[in-house]
Amino acid sequence: MPTRDIVVIGGSAGAIVALKKILRDLPAELAASIFVVIHTNPDNPSVLPEVLSRAGRLQANATPDGAPIHPGQIYLPPPDHHLLLKRGHVRITRGPRENGFRPAIDPLFRSAAYTFGPRTVGVVLSGTRDDGAGGLLAIAQRGGVAVVQDPDDALHPSMPRSALDLVRTEYVLPAVKIGALLSELSRSEVPDGPADDDPTLAAEVAMSDMAPLTTDEFFNEPAGFGCPACGGALYELPSTKVPRYRCRVGHAWAPESLLEEQAAGLEGALWTALRVLEERAALAERLATGFSSGGPAHELRYRGAAENALETALTIRALIDSIGVAGDGRPTASPGPR
Repeated sequence: MPTRDIVVIGGSAGAIVALKKILRDLPAELAASIFVVIHTNPDNPSVLPEVLSRAGRLQANATPDGAPIHPGQIYLPPPDHHLLLKRGHVRITRGPRENGFRPAIDPLFRSAAYTFGPRTVGVVLSGTRDDGAGGLLAIAQRGGVAVVQDPDDALHPSMPRSALDLVRTEYVLPAVKIGALLSELSRSEVPDGPADDDPTLAAEVAMSDMAPLTTDEFFNEPAGFGCPACGGALYELPSTKVPRYRCRVGHAWAPESLLEEQAAGLEGALWTALRVLEERAALAERLATGFSSGGPAHELRYRGAAENALETALTIRALIDSIGVAGDGRPTASPGPR
């Protein structure tokens, strides 16, 4: 009978600190394979394989597409690629970004849940936003085990808290206790494979693997929101505990990540508006000075335009200042213009 030999771990800010504590306690003869996604900058070469290899007894490597799955190894995606799991091997793709990231945690977790069902152990570590919560729910629903770093132990608690809000979690532990738990779980026997199929999960895994699918082929009506990544209509996924959204080409968003991306888009639009208003004020002042020979009416008109632009610009500045994000990555309530 198979064991819980597939361990998927995801995190963002502060997760490497937690992950090093976990790896320190894993034995060299670990009966499970470890798959890790940490949000990284796609423009920088990753030193994560070296960092994690030095943290414990297991070897960590950036994984090529099609690499076979073996126990006692740590698999990492190359920069700007998703890491997916198939029967017996890994899949590396440049599928659509999820929650603004590639690699993202949810594609890894969903592919593990879909492919290995109860053999999967999902671990959510420190980080901002809510990537990983939806994938951890898929793992739990397919008979796997959900593990979440205690938010009080996380440098950035938003990601663990989001997972706990969504998923009934068997284990909520500080990072120093998760390694021993994973070693124990890797020896526990489980039935092989999920009990039933899940068309929505299958479609999402396929989209992450660059299958030529579009959301309007199998999801609900458009939700009325635009995708921050491409501007396309977002569709609400059916049968999910908390709303999640995908656009036609597959960019996916969980609620907090979507709210933050909308806030970022709003701030960008406001900065553009501020620039245009201040340029308008500067041009109007120049015209008022340069064309004063046109008479008082012309000068008054241009100076009035400059004053109106500057007054509106002050309002825009107050709006920009009111768009804040709390220290744990969650959007704060806007107090409005002052």
